[in-house]
Parts: sequence; structure tokens; C-alpha cells
Amino acid sequence: MTRLLFNILMHFELEHQDEHSKARAGSLHTDHGVIETPIFMPVGTAGTVKGVHQHELEKDIKAQIILGNTYHLYLRPGTDVLEEAGGLHQFINWKKPILTDSGGYQVYSLSDARQITEEGVTFQSHVDGSRHFFSPEKAIDIQRTIGADIIMAFDECTPYPCEYDYAKSSMHMTHRWLKRCFDQMKATESKYGYEQALFPIVQGSVYDDLRKESAETIASYDAVGNAIGGLSVGEPDEELYAHTDLVCDILPKEKPRYLMGVGTPVNLLECISMGVDMFDCVMPTRNARHGMLFTTEGIINIKNKKWERDFSPIDPNGYAFVDEMYSKAYLRHLIRSKENLAIQIASIHNLAFYLWLVGEARQQIKAGTFLEWKNQMVPKLNQRL
Repeated sequence: MTRLLFNILMHFELEHQDEHSKARAGSLHTDHGVIETPIFMPVGTAGTVKGVHQHELEKDIKAQIILGNTYHLYLRPGTDVLEEAGGLHQFINWKKPILTDSGGYQVYSLSDARQITEEGVTFQSHVDGSRHFFSPEKAIDIQRTIGADIIMAFDECTPYPCEYDYAKSSMHMTHRWLKRCFDQMKATESKYGYEQALFPIVQGSVYDDLRKESAETIASYDAVGNAIGGLSVGEPDEELYAHTDLVCDILPKEKPRYLMGVGTPVNLLECISMGVDMFDCVMPTRNARHGMLFTTEGIINIKNKKWERDFSPIDPNGYAFVDEMYSKAYLRHLIRSKENLAIQIASIHNLAFYLWLVGEARQQIKAGTFLEWKNQMVPKLNQRL
């Protein structure tokens, strides 16, 4: 297979800093295109954003980058298949950037089927029960083969609540694993002719001193970008916001900040105001499959009887073609009838809304009106219609 050659050194440009908050607008340049921030990244765990075609992601939802997951792609279809295909971009026919989670979070979620040591993690596959081992080095090698533009460091995501001593011990091990990840990146090359960059991850649970120490350690690596992990795992929003704010004040301003696994539309706006640039979450598609729709006026449970004879568009603001093409009554009928089309329509709507939301935040930041706009939007986004 012919390998494409690129020559853009991945870098971040900070374009505008809001005067009334810590919100910023920027652009992350990769070999597969420019990502305008703030940005939301749809989650395509196993090489697909559930219920959505790639052409809809690009043309209608206007996704600029999507996620794949190391753990799931390693198990199925396997790295041998992905390498033979020429990497995940070629395998799924996606021309824009891809980020891969290292698998640390998925291994964390397998608490009854894994064992953590200094060398790495032994875990049992949820697919067939077979046993596997991930070390920091192997996580890097797998992500090299998957071919993501942005590779995440292998870390341990601690649960909430978490005892201080465990959080501290886990954080230090994550830091030791991080050095091994960077060493492995330096010892290997991209397999497909384009640049891959490693983002380290801040840990430390909900303890200020640990978060500060971890953020300072991560910042010292001078990576292309940095991530904040171990949040949105059950802690109250107040803890999420407090530790996001603390970490953003430490991580370098000239590098993009990625808050992993967050969150609701309100979470996005509040964390953008603290200086976060990149987000991902399964919520738009997961909630769509259960009939929950996000709109500028609030949250709709389309299963409710009140929508049975509502023949107005799903959303009159029209983030995607489905909003004007189909009525609330029709989508309710599809959801209640368990038709597959319901999942597709609802997923496209929710993802398009999330991408609209961060895109509008970007425009408000550049116009100097972000804080006022955010304060008007948050009460609306929280209400149930």
C-alpha cells in the first residue's frame, strides 16, 4: 500500500484569549488537517461512531476529529488487520485527524478482571475471556499501528471515591509509566508516513496537592498537548470544575488542553471558560439511543407522550439536516417502535448540537462576548422540556 508523506509539524496556535474568562480559541495543526478549538470529538470506540456514517460525521455533523480506542481495536479487529489496511484512517475511510485513548480507562473499568503491577496491566478480554497484557511500551506500539494522529499515554484512572494514599501511589506510577511511553515514542516511528504526537495525562483524583504535582510533572515534558484525566468518574460537578480550573492554571497556555470524558453541554461551556480546548464523551450518542435530545432550549425526552402529536421539527434551529427533515412526533414513533433509524436520527442530532455548541463558543470567544453568552445558555441547557 502506498504511504502518504506529510511535512506539517503538529503544533497549536492560540488565536484569541477571552478578556472576561480563561476561555480561548485556537487551532491544532496536524497532518490530517487543522482542528479549530474549542472542539468536541465524537467517540468512535471500535472504529465507528455508533449509528452514524463517516460522510455524515464530516458533512452534516462537521466533526473535525474523532476518537478510537486502543483496548477495543486491539481486541477487534486486531492490530494485524489494521496494519494490513494501512491504519485506522484507511480502514474506516476517515481523512481527518484521529485520537486514540490508550486503553487505560477501559482497563480501569474492568476492575474485576485485571491486575495492575509496575510493569503494566494484565486483563481479561470482555469478548472471549482471553488474557492479555498492556505495558506502557505495548500501548504505544499498538497506537503506532492503529495510526492515530494523537496518542494518549498509558495511565491508571483511579475511581471515585479514592483514598489519598492510593491516589498518590497510582499517580506516581502513572508518571513512571509516562517516561516509558515517551521513551518508546522516541524509539519508534510512525508506520504510515505522518506525524503522531503523544499527550500525557494529569491524574491525582480530587486532591489539590496531587493534581498540582501531576500537572507540573506533565508540563515538564513539553509535549504538543496535555490531557486531564481521572475526572467525570462519579465526582460532583463542583469537584470536576475545581480541579479542572486548578490544572488549567498550571498547564502551559501555548499547548492545547484536553479534558477526557467530559461531558454534558453545561460541563463543556463551564470548562471552556476555565481554559479547556478539547473534549470527548459518549453522552451524545449514548443518550440518543435512549431518546434524550440536547437542544438550545433544553433537554427533550422524546419518549414522553407530550411529543406524540408535535409535528414541529426536531429542532427549529437546524444543526443538522435531520432537524428540519423529521418531526418530534415521527422520531418519538421510531424510538418507541425500536426502529434503527431512530438511533441514527437522534445520534446525528445530538452530535451536530455538540459541534454547534463548541463552534458557537469559539465565535463568541473571538467576538469578546463568550462569558455573557455562556451565562445565558447554561440555565437553558439545564432545563428539561
